[in-house]
Amino acid sequence: MAGIDHAPPPFFKRGPAPLALLTFYILVSLAIFVVDLRMHSLDLLRQTVALFVDPVQRVAQTPGSLVDYARNYLEGMALLQRENDQLRHAKLNTAPNLLRLEQLEAENERLRKLLDVKEREQANGQVAQILYTARDPFSRKVIVDKGQQAGITAGQPAIDEAGVVGQVTRVFPFSAEITLITDKDQAVPVQIVRTGQRSVVFGLGNGQMELRYLPANADVQVGDVLVTSGLDSVYLQGFPVAKVVNIERDSAYSFARIFGAPVAGVENFGEVMILNPREPLPPAPPAAKGRGDTSDKPGVRQKKKRAAKEN
Repeated sequence: MAGIDHAPPPFFKRGPAPLALLTFYILVSLAIFVVDLRMHSLDLLRQTVALFVDPVQRVAQTPGSLVDYARNYLEGMALLQRENDQLRHAKLNTAPNLLRLEQLEAENERLRKLLDVKEREQANGQVAQILYTARDPFSRKVIVDKGQQAGITAGQPAIDEAGVVGQVTRVFPFSAEITLITDKDQAVPVQIVRTGQRSVVFGLGNGQMELRYLPANADVQVGDVLVTSGLDSVYLQGFPVAKVVNIERDSAYSFARIFGAPVAGVENFGEVMILNPREPLPPAPPAAKGRGDTSDKPGVRQKKKRAAKEN
């Protein structure tokens, strides 16, 4: 038994030469390539292999995809945070300008309306800025930034783009006091637009006005607009003053109680136009003496003299 040889045959022990194997595999590859190129016989095999390989590829790529997604997400969050901070800072920096722009737009709109009123009513004046209200809580007065240096005098009317605001009552070197039409001591001669009836409207001191001296059966309705009549030589005719909001009629009283609300922004805005004083009205003609008074005639005087001599 010791003499039995278990060694493999020489062919299997050595195998083909490496160069021969390389040549064989190259020829097989070329043959498969040519066959597949001409007959497409390996498409099914290729699809089958891809069907099994694709999930493996996806699973193998998952960790890298998760890392890329996480990196992109974090970078996007950081970028959004920086942009949000920049926008917040820009908003804070531009907020005062935006607020100022809105205020300037509203102010320009009011000034344009004031100029339109000036041209429409053929009234000259100058725009004044309201500085503050009077310290007296029981009066309705405001202080403006125009005074004697700007030629302001007591008695000049003040208006805004909607109507009459008040009247200048006191003048200082660099400021002036305007009594609003809602003040209890202020009165404005007015005319009802619908009927043309004239009266006087008084301030009540509480933001409202009262139309007085009209009989209880006067033709006045809620919603009637009251405009200046121009009879006081202060206000031009036709400026809106108030609108009737409530009427109380009582047969026990001779006059009706008619309440109105000012048309103008009496206590709202910051600019008013102070109109120039109106030209003085021509003086009234001298009163003519009565026709029956003939004591100054020459014939009457002579008769009186002769009667005195005879006596």
